[in-house]
Amino acid sequence: MQPRNMSMSGVVDLAAVKAAGEAKAKAEQARAEAARTGGVPAPALVTEVTEATFETDVLQRSTEVPVVVHFWTDRADASVQLEETLERLAAEYAGRVVVAKIDVYANQLLVQQFGVQGIPAVFAVLAGQAMPLFQGAAPEDQITEVLDQLIAVAEQRFGIVGVPVEGGAPAVPAEERPPSPQELALSAAHDALDQGDLGGAIQAYRNVLSGDPANTEAKLGLAQAELLQRVEGADPQTARKAAADRPDDVPAQIVVADLDLVGGHVEDAFARLVDAVRRSTGADRDAARMRLLELFEVIGPDDPRVTAARSALARVLF
Repeated sequence: MQPRNMSMSGVVDLAAVKAAGEAKAKAEQARAEAARTGGVPAPALVTEVTEATFETDVLQRSTEVPVVVHFWTDRADASVQLEETLERLAAEYAGRVVVAKIDVYANQLLVQQFGVQGIPAVFAVLAGQAMPLFQGAAPEDQITEVLDQLIAVAEQRFGIVGVPVEGGAPAVPAEERPPSPQELALSAAHDALDQGDLGGAIQAYRNVLSGDPANTEAKLGLAQAELLQRVEGADPQTARKAAADRPDDVPAQIVVADLDLVGGHVEDAFARLVDAVRRSTGADRDAARMRLLELFEVIGPDDPRVTAARSALARVLF
């Protein structure tokens, strides 16, 4: 699912707020239209999408119903089996989610835009915002759990509950559905982090990741909790003096980079570690590089500052 907003700088993503507001308005219109017409036809639950129809069939529809995007090919058995499962589940969910199937060989531009690394690969689009769900084959019970989480996020963040199919089961409000074990574990981790129990939060996030290694929200939470634990009790003045006096001391530079990031000086933290990689060799170089990658996780891979720092790191390494 999309990462929980735990930005230490307190900045509000105005674009996401605006998208959520617009999505909620469109969702209300969609529900009113569904009530007037008696629902949408069953074939609309699964759609073959191309680059030409993506905006209409995925982006626009995602303001009314969670869209599960399946990058697949009929040349691979795993893709075919997963598609059969998704189509069956789409029918069972009766309009609370829809499936958009995209042939990877015929739609290379979409493959590149989503950053698909292998097939089958499954994403979700909510209110025009894409997020990864899972890659490769998965048991049906795990897929169902992911879809339940997707539906809950769609309603809670965007007010999107889908458009019930005629004769299908009505959408169940998120507050009436019992939370899944994964949702409970994530909630416990978030609560521990909010309360300053960093050790408890770290363990809780690791528990989530042990059962779901690709959980983006847990990865972000763990990276943030570990960062806060590392700087807990540090004396910024002493640390900065040590780093200034010993510019080739990689551990000293790493400590200050952590402090910079917590203080909101993201570019300074990245630049310091890139320079540490440039200056060092062997184990020290690996330590600086790994810490930089960890800080990328805290900020998020789509942040332009991360993109710029990745390019700077590549120039130093190669």
